[in-house]
This record gives sequence, C-alpha cells and structure tokens, in this order.
Amino acid sequence: MFDPHTRKMENLHIPLWLVKDTCWMFEWKLLGVTMIVPTLLMAIYICFITKRMNDVFLNLAITFWITANSYWMCAEFFEFEEWKEAAAFPFGLGFLMALIFYYRGFRAGKAA
Repeated sequence: MFDPHTRKMENLHIPLWLVKDTCWMFEWKLLGVTMIVPTLLMAIYICFITKRMNDVFLNLAITFWITANSYWMCAEFFEFEEWKEAAAFPFGLGFLMALIFYYRGFRAGKAA
C-alpha cells in the first residue's frame, strides 16, 4: 500500500544517510557522529509508521544496518577498530529482518 507520508519520510531519510556516510569518507568526525542521531531517529520513526505492514521488516533491516554502519564509523574515528567486528551483530539482525520480509512476501504470494 502506497502511503505518501511514509514515502516522504523515506525520501528525507536517504540524504541524511548520505551526509553521514560522506562525513565518514572525508573523516569529518564531529559532523559524522552528529548525523548518526537524525539518521537513526528517522529510521526508527519509519519503522514505527510501518509497524502494521510487512514493510516494517525491511525498515528494521535498514535500521540495524545504520546502527552497524554507525558503530563501524565510530570505531574507525575513535580508533577502537579491534572492536569493530561487534558490528556483525546488528548486520546479522538486519539480514534476519530482510529474510523475514522476503519470506512473508513469498508466503503471501507477493515476491517483494
């Protein structure tokens, strides 16, 4: 089901994510770390507004991806890289949410 409000939030979310990752690439630590907050909050908000739809699982996958990605960025910025493998946990949860999304879609007869 197409919801214009949800689509608008998803479209706003993309530039937030791009700015955060661009800051990571250029090693702009302060702005990069600051951008974690609005990026993650928007991802959580999108999960909240899609909670009654199958899309919530794909949005949860994105939220876990951003969490892992942000942790990894901080590990590099603040030189605790020996701990960056801990990002595998939220990455794994993201994969699990994506699998649930696709499994439920196939069971309902809709291939994503």
